[in-house]
Amino acid sequence: MRLKFSQVVPVYKKGDKHELSNYSPISLLTSFSKIFEKVIYNRLYEHVTRHKVLTKEQHGFRSNYSTENAIFHLTNNILNALENRQLVGGVFCDLSKAFC
Repeated sequence: MRLKFSQVVPVYKKGDKHELSNYSPISLLTSFSKIFEKVIYNRLYEHVTRHKVLTKEQHGFRSNYSTENAIFHLTNNILNALENRQLVGGVFCDLSKAFC
């Protein structure tokens, strides 16, 4: 018996429909796979939370940690540094093609 089985289907993102890079692979999972994945996720998340594996700055894929909170903390840290005459720098990456 296979614990996880999926059917991979290409989903069009944008651009030329004849260009392979304009498609994302999406996995269609069975009901058992979804339930099994959720059980494993819950146990792993409980372990990570209990043992404080993630830092408070980790906002992605966590409940009660929204992108609005992340933006607020970032802006607040930048403003505090500027008020204290500290240097502030940033590195920004455009990942729009990765998530379209």
